[in-house]
Amino acid sequence: MQSASDRHEYPAHWEADVVLRDGGTARIRPITVDDAERLVSFYEQVSDESKYYRFFAPYPRLSAKDVHRFTHHDFVDRVGLAATVGGEFIATVRYDRIGADGMAASAPADEAEVAFLVQDAHQGRGVASALLEHIAAVARERGIRRFAAEVLPANTKMIKVFTDAGYTQKRSFEDGVVHLEFGLEPTERSLAVQRAREQRAEAHSVRRLLAPGSVAVVGTGRTPGGVGRSVLGNLREAGFTGPLYAVNKAFPEDLKELDGVPAHRSVRDIAAPVDLAVVAVPAEQVPEAVAECGEHGVQGLVVLSAGYAESGPDGRERQRELVRQARAYGMRIIGPNAFGVINTSPEVRLNASLAPEMPRPGRIGLFAQSGAIGIALLSRLHRRGGGVTGVTGVSTFVSSGNRADVSGNDVLQYWYDDPDTDVALMYLESIGNPRKFTRLARRTAAAKPLVVVQGAGSAPQGHAVRATRLPHATVSALLRQAGVIRVDTITELVDAGLLLARQPLPTGPRVAILGNSESLGLLTYDACLSEGLRPLPPLDLTTEASAQDFHAALARALADQTCDAVVVTAIPAIGERSPGDAELADALRSAAAAAPAKPVLVVHVELGGLATALSAAASTAPRAEAAPRARTDDHDRARTDDQDRARTDDQDRARTDDQDRVRPAVPDSGPPAPTAGEAPEGTHLIPAYPAAERAVRALAEAVKYAQWRREAADAGKVPEYEDIDEKGAAGLIGGLLARGQGLTLGTDETCELLGRYGIRTRRAIPAPTPDEAARAADALGYPVALKATAPHLRHRADLGGVRLDVADEEQLRRSYAELTELFGKPEEIRPVVQAMAPRGVDTVVRAVIDPAAGAVLSFGLAGAASQLLGDMAHRLVPVTDRDAASLIRSIRTAPLLFGWRGSTPVDTAALEELLLRVSRLVDDHPEVVAVTLEPVVVAPHGLSVLGASVRLAPPPARDDLGPRTLPTY
Repeated sequence: MQSASDRHEYPAHWEADVVLRDGGTARIRPITVDDAERLVSFYEQVSDESKYYRFFAPYPRLSAKDVHRFTHHDFVDRVGLAATVGGEFIATVRYDRIGADGMAASAPADEAEVAFLVQDAHQGRGVASALLEHIAAVARERGIRRFAAEVLPANTKMIKVFTDAGYTQKRSFEDGVVHLEFGLEPTERSLAVQRAREQRAEAHSVRRLLAPGSVAVVGTGRTPGGVGRSVLGNLREAGFTGPLYAVNKAFPEDLKELDGVPAHRSVRDIAAPVDLAVVAVPAEQVPEAVAECGEHGVQGLVVLSAGYAESGPDGRERQRELVRQARAYGMRIIGPNAFGVINTSPEVRLNASLAPEMPRPGRIGLFAQSGAIGIALLSRLHRRGGGVTGVTGVSTFVSSGNRADVSGNDVLQYWYDDPDTDVALMYLESIGNPRKFTRLARRTAAAKPLVVVQGAGSAPQGHAVRATRLPHATVSALLRQAGVIRVDTITELVDAGLLLARQPLPTGPRVAILGNSESLGLLTYDACLSEGLRPLPPLDLTTEASAQDFHAALARALADQTCDAVVVTAIPAIGERSPGDAELADALRSAAAAAPAKPVLVVHVELGGLATALSAAASTAPRAEAAPRARTDDHDRARTDDQDRARTDDQDRARTDDQDRVRPAVPDSGPPAPTAGEAPEGTHLIPAYPAAERAVRALAEAVKYAQWRREAADAGKVPEYEDIDEKGAAGLIGGLLARGQGLTLGTDETCELLGRYGIRTRRAIPAPTPDEAARAADALGYPVALKATAPHLRHRADLGGVRLDVADEEQLRRSYAELTELFGKPEEIRPVVQAMAPRGVDTVVRAVIDPAAGAVLSFGLAGAASQLLGDMAHRLVPVTDRDAASLIRSIRTAPLLFGWRGSTPVDTAALEELLLRVSRLVDDHPEVVAVTLEPVVVAPHGLSVLGASVRLAPPPARDDLGPRTLPTY
């Protein structure tokens, strides 16, 4: 609380949770008058050396005057922020606005002096760097453009904080003090530094959850059964490499051990450190358990308990409080209502989940918001029939449940540089921050494949998701632009994942097809055509083909420079020369090993043994009895949270919705793992598919992804145009917004603003009477167009509301009379006169600022193609020259721009330039929240913008440019 003399109310929007360098969390908030005791306590725990560095002299304690000064702020010219853990200060930062003479000042002075103090026990955790990001954002909000700091030369840590931040700075040395000055506008380097720190911190926070040194299961039942007891058993059977502890406040005082694991009534009673706590108690008991964990120094929580946001408003408030409580102690949470986490690394062997068996180690990372889908994916990855045939291993598995804290974004940060993960598979019911997810996905996809199934419906009740105005198809298109392999079902997710985990990326779309079935070869050929691939004529080896015939044919195909991938088709054959499964698998593997640069896939019919033999390898094949077990529906579709609801149990149970929906069960299909035909260690495994369409679809996704990887290596550039008047546009926008919070510009204002960015629009003169229409036509010069612009007639030439090539006044008056006779009075149809534009192809260009995804640029043909068929392409702003070129070529009707059926090609270079200019406008000025140019007539030489509208509003929050923060509800 602030006194009456303070000039601004408490700025609650400055409060934020952040992840520190070591993966722990802290809360950053403004310092108030109520923090006097906390400040004194904090200062007493700072070493004399740190105090000397802060005040340039011995300063053993704060005076009452100091305490008053450091806790009383006006939140404009004097601001103090504190980083807290457990409610106590661990670091502080403050700025004081100064004038040119270095003395205290008020606005319009735009410089401030900044100073930090970090408790010694928390130095090296990145606290000062996080505080600098936040105090800089606060200063920019208050009109401060530069920071100044004076640092003793021996205080190398603080000098490094400033110099490593990436801001443009000046440095001088005078009177034994280093003087630093730096601007606060984000630079390319400062953003790169910030995002690199974000990646390291968030990856480390997930690593603490997936690779703990010790685990406590809070809520372990006294009798067999129940969630806690099951998880403890799963941890033991997986062979977790660290200490385990069973915790239940209902344990008898004399109980020292349970199932060979030390038993305790409270986490506080454990003498050794605990890194991870799995919480499996009823929701009403969770706060007590979290408090005990926080006080003991537990680093992270996996909360399996249900009864949170998925259960309604009261549960949502419990979930908010759970996150606040955990973060106050520096802990991160997976869950609540989670299924658990798995790490198959031999150094960890963690199965802190309800999956009854540990998957075999492998190279695929798996993330699922739904536990039901997660366990179904684990099962599908490992079973032999009824889905993808063959097996592969998992590196890590995370089921996030309600995703209150740790999300898919955090797991992507971890997978990005995880040496044990080569392919990432994600099932997402919702995307909480599409802007950040797209940025992280682009970076991850440049290093390793990322395959995503995205739910098309509304977000589950337990998920906090920002509202987006973009259609589901648009979000999917933006994900593909970021390199995401976007699929529709979990079957396709696994199909693509197996191929990408086992085989190299294809260098092109040319596909060789060979096999012992002419019909299956032709089906594969047709499937390739349907997926946009370029298949070569199938090679029929006949049903008499031997293993040696397959080997020779595959070797020739792989050596052929006219193909980029090979699909082998195989059906059961009867005859003396017909190969056995293991023999055929060995033949195909040996041929593929000789040419490892090209991918090989097998389409088989009822050859379960072949699929197993192709997949068998000591490095990834799971034991027959170790397959995760689950039933999934017949269509492999994602189940929703409301299809089944969990039943509550006694106090030793804490079931989640997903846990009751998918009960572990022995898989219905798949033969046991054979011991024959295993591949040598390190051999590329060949994925096998039961249908040609599935194999080819997976291959097509790999081809598109490989092409994206090649293009991503040269993303293009954002051109600079000398005729752009950015400063003039900013002044115009500021003046217009002074009228109100949001407005749609008039015609003259729209033309003026677009003109500042070199976008010329053809003037349309209102014609409320025939005489005024004639005067307008005389001013513009004949021929002209007469158009009705009422909302129900705008852009609807098919309704007859447009008259083109009006040659003289007589024709103009006649056309005017026809329009008013057909559609109503002039005030109803709003006629305008416009100079004729050269004939061409009518297109539409739009840009919109979406609150979740950010700025999006869209393009399509005007009329039915975009309005009825939805044939629009989309790119995230800022758009590069390569993006603009690909954007106009991405729509299905693009051939109309390039001379379809003998027509004259239009000026696509001018169109690309227009797209780049619109992109620059909305990127430079976030107040421009919507732009529509329709129609844009693209002629063989040049283009004409015939209609334009612009909407302005106060700029939305740009969290991708602001300081690092964790999401809140």
